[in-house]
Amino acid sequence: MHVVARVSNLLRGLLTRWIGRREHRHPDAVYEAAIGERVVQYGKLRHAAAGILYMRSKLARQLASESAELVRVGRQLDIAVEHDDDTAALALIGRRDVLAAEVDRLTAELTELTREAEGAKDNLIAFQEEIVRLREERVRMLARLANAKARLRFQATLNGLSTDADIRALEEVRDHINRLVAETQVSRDLGDSELERRLGHIREAEAERTARAQLEELKRVRDGRPARMALPDPAPAR
Repeated sequence: MHVVARVSNLLRGLLTRWIGRREHRHPDAVYEAAIGERVVQYGKLRHAAAGILYMRSKLARQLASESAELVRVGRQLDIAVEHDDDTAALALIGRRDVLAAEVDRLTAELTELTREAEGAKDNLIAFQEEIVRLREERVRMLARLANAKARLRFQATLNGLSTDADIRALEEVRDHINRLVAETQVSRDLGDSELERRLGHIREAEAERTARAQLEELKRVRDGRPARMALPDPAPAR
């Protein structure tokens, strides 16, 4: 028996945890269930209150009828006493006492039913207010939950931990743009290198030509040759 009790407690605990996790994932369903339960209780209470009100109305009619009968018997008793009709007077006295007791009973029951009807009315109002409060709380709490989830997603995005599809898509677009920019930079660098290489060849050729001209000048001076006169460019033919 001890083992069975332990297993039962374990299963009960696991079931409670499982239900708790499901409730945390679906708070809207929890609120709907709570509101629905109170609506059912409100319906039952309203039905019971309607029964109490019906009984109170019925007792009120009976009390009015018995009270009227008691008044009528009282008048008849006065007439019997005036006519010295002792037999009728005794019968009417017995009838009066029975009616008076019945009126007292109905009055007490009507008072009790009236008190219960007022209590049922107060309970109906309280249940109705509770239902309204729960509905407003559901809207408010679900809005807070949505806000908290949005803030968590935003914080996860800031931390680079977001797994949302739109965030991943943006990251891929950024990577693609950065790769294109890098490729453009590489192409430009390669183009600049080619141009620089060609300009370098030109500068080297110019330097070599200048050096050769200086060498020729040195040889001319050494050999005592006259300087070569620069001839004007021939005029273009007309």
